[in-house]
Amino acid sequence: MKILVSNDDGYQAQGIIELSQSLAQEHEVIIVAPSENKSATSSSLTLDKPLRPVKISNNVYCIDATPSDCVHLALCGFLNEEIDLVVTGINFGANLGDDVIYSGTVAGAIEGRFLGLPSVSISLASWRGQHFKTAGIVIRQLINQISHAHLSYDTVLNINVPDVIFSDIKGFQTTRLGKRHMSEQSVIDKNDSSLYWIGENGKEDDNGVGTDFHAITNHYVSITPLQIDLTKYNEINTVSTWLNQIITT
Repeated sequence: MKILVSNDDGYQAQGIIELSQSLAQEHEVIIVAPSENKSATSSSLTLDKPLRPVKISNNVYCIDATPSDCVHLALCGFLNEEIDLVVTGINFGANLGDDVIYSGTVAGAIEGRFLGLPSVSISLASWRGQHFKTAGIVIRQLINQISHAHLSYDTVLNINVPDVIFSDIKGFQTTRLGKRHMSEQSVIDKNDSSLYWIGENGKEDDNGVGTDFHAITNHYVSITPLQIDLTKYNEINTVSTWLNQIITT
């Protein structure tokens, strides 16, 4: 396959290097990634200035842009070749539960799916970042079998890998997103009391059996199918009833 690779940690990050080297053993890989760290940019697109892709080496390009920018530009005019699959990562740090709302890495995969391609995001679920090779092995195994997955057109796979040696991986689990507690309080800058830093992610809340949190804690690879449609269908009738009451009063 011809695979477009991107991330939110930047084109020089250890994770994307490991990812591209692993997939390149059996596929053609093209990297189009941010020139620097663009974590937590979610699905933002840059619309107030033009974007300039810079060729770093053969099939490696960087852009001063978000992950969604990179994937969008690559698939909508920049690359003159047919891409079969989008893979984003390997993210430094987990993308579990509520993290997926903010993650640039997950957003890059979502952008790929918006544009009609099967898409996968992968993260190393630790801030130690010791075993990117484990995640590289995992993604190669999964991508080599992805044609047998028969996924629906609107599915994105979000993969998280425990930060352990590959022999300590207990297996693969299909999971749902867990939930975190409310985020920590913002922090006043030590040097300027008029400045604030966004607080850390909240601790795990919903992390029981079946969640991505539980899988990672127990050394399983977590694979969560995500959907782009955010409609809460079971509330449509409730909202309709409420609106009808407004109209008739």
